[in-house]
Amino acid sequence: METQNNPAGSPPDNNLVWAILCTVLCCLPLGIVAIIKSTKVKELWLQGDHAGAQKAADDAKKYSMWGAGIGLIIVVLYIILVVVLGVAGGGY
Repeated sequence: METQNNPAGSPPDNNLVWAILCTVLCCLPLGIVAIIKSTKVKELWLQGDHAGAQKAADDAKKYSMWGAGIGLIIVVLYIILVVVLGVAGGGY
């Protein structure tokens, strides 16, 4: 595969902001994977692997969304648990 010095266009959005937010606020393991994927986007683009760069960007977004979803589910379950224990403990 030959590399191009001046790749056409600009690389896809690497979704690094979403990956960092996912790591800090939601789900650490999936957030780390998302950060790793997002940091590969520009490197792959500059090597001329535009399909690989797009896949890495899509994967970063996918892992960030999965992490945010899991984080949201955990928060909802925690709130339900607190409410149920609060109601159960209030009967004394």
